[in-house]
Amino acid sequence: MKLTFEAPLLAVRDVERSKRFYCELFDQKVVLDFGENVTFSDGFAIQEGFDRLTGIPRASIRERPHNMELYFETNDLEAFMQKLEALDNPVELLHPPRTYPWRQRVVRLYDPDGHLIEVGEAMQIVVRRCLREGLTPQQTAEITQHPLEFVLRCAEECK
Repeated sequence: MKLTFEAPLLAVRDVERSKRFYCELFDQKVVLDFGENVTFSDGFAIQEGFDRLTGIPRASIRERPHNMELYFETNDLEAFMQKLEALDNPVELLHPPRTYPWRQRVVRLYDPDGHLIEVGEAMQIVVRRCLREGLTPQQTAEITQHPLEFVLRCAEECK
């Protein structure tokens, strides 16, 4: 027997609203669209009518469980923030962009159904910034908590 993990699936109230949200803000492409079930190009899916599908009482389907998040990376957090601010419908932020000790800048926000989403700078971008600021590869590896080989590969790609 072979068993493979296929995709996380988010229960949503309005599949069309959620589909627009993920396509417009996160540049997702719809791979499969079965009406109430949509799979996106980055390998996750949304499902309307989750209560009917599973037999779980609608009232027990929680909003904002705060026990998982979808994680996206970007090479330009400023451009993402501009795109976020330009949306017709405001998006609620859990927190504005913040910088963590490993120097990665991250913003967290909620989708229309209260699912938590993190958008962080790609670590290659963080490493390159540290190197441009004059940190040695060893210092950069230590601060970013990434292997020296990763840092050296990022440095090489910048040349």
